[in-house]
Amino acid sequence: MASKSALNGKLVVLMGGSGFIGNYVAQALLARGARLRIASRHPERAFNLKPLANLGQIQFARCDVTDRRSVDAVIAGADAVANLVGSFSGDLKQIMGDSAGWMAEAAARTGATAFVHVSAIAEQPADGPENHYAAAKKLGEQRVRESFPQATILRPSILFGKDDAFLSMFAGMIRFAPVLPVFGPDAQLQLVYVDDVAEAVAVALEEPGKQGGRIFELGGPERLTMLEINRRIAAAQRRKRTFLPMPDAVSGTFAALPGTPMGKDQWQLLKQGSVVSGEHPGFAELGIEPKPLNLFLDKWMVRYRRQGRFSDRALP
Repeated sequence: MASKSALNGKLVVLMGGSGFIGNYVAQALLARGARLRIASRHPERAFNLKPLANLGQIQFARCDVTDRRSVDAVIAGADAVANLVGSFSGDLKQIMGDSAGWMAEAAARTGATAFVHVSAIAEQPADGPENHYAAAKKLGEQRVRESFPQATILRPSILFGKDDAFLSMFAGMIRFAPVLPVFGPDAQLQLVYVDDVAEAVAVALEEPGKQGGRIFELGGPERLTMLEINRRIAAAQRRKRTFLPMPDAVSGTFAALPGTPMGKDQWQLLKQGSVVSGEHPGFAELGIEPKPLNLFLDKWMVRYRRQGRFSDRALP
């Protein structure tokens, strides 16, 4: 694959490349023969990628995306750039908004031929207060397109993968609690496999002439409610659990409490669901067939079963 890819030998900078999605994007690009620069506040978290790279194929750079000089320095000399930075904490307007614009400006100035900006399916709620996460994501898209009009913008639904922050959180609770509340039980989600999104990033970087200037919405092949997702996790763990759908008022109060695993912004987004609108192209136009949750869930939940891989029946 590497010898045929347009990315072979090209320097691709992964902003926020040491995070969950960055690990998968890096693997997709290394397989295409690209040279990588992993830029992050904690680049050492991506050192596990070293064995996958050839000599000189990967480098690590410490970067603070809130410092424009730091952003300019790590993007200098790049042939292509992918922005994978995302957060629910801190100055979201800066981290996911203005800083994304700085990246696009630096990429254009350095002569990069491709820029991919990973955003999210995150609409402002029809009622209630502003969702800061959604606002920051929207601002980031605007800033990127202003500075790099041919950038490709990807809007994935909620990502899932081995050891992700989403499935792992619910799997841990289901493992220990016989009765569990379900927030936003009817909210529909198109969970999307992180490896599929990583492939979409790679394809967009590889084909800027074809994919540049476009917005893609990336959702998984099925729509599941939060209640269905919890039930599937329990079934994969071979555990019998009672799930209690929570009214929105209770869920909103819980999200407002300090120290909870779900903040206000996350609750607002969960409540309205995360599915593709159909207004933009998706995986099909990128030549990718997204994989369903059930393809992986049973295997991933083995470690949560009481008897591990020897469990073959439902347990209390």
